[in-house]
Amino acid sequence: MLRHIITWKLAADDVATRLEDSATISAALQGLVPLIPEIHSLTVSTNVVDLETNWDLVLVADYADEAALRTYIAHPEHQRVVGIIRPLVAQRAAVDFAV
Repeated sequence: MLRHIITWKLAADDVATRLEDSATISAALQGLVPLIPEIHSLTVSTNVVDLETNWDLVLVADYADEAALRTYIAHPEHQRVVGIIRPLVAQRAAVDFAV
């Protein structure tokens, strides 16, 4: 099993817009679950502790293996969602590891 974690710092300066953008991103990513069979599990969560150094949003997703992750990344529906996310974020970080 491969765990894929993405964190984002959102571009919006105000809290209300960041919350709205978080909801938009979360809904778009959750909508991929029934469309991409390689997704074993997928959770999107918004940061709940307002520390200056914390990131705003996190994706934690599991895939059978690297091939399944790469299939997910290349999937046209995932690429469509990437187009929704990119304009809303200032920074992105990722890590993938075996579980």
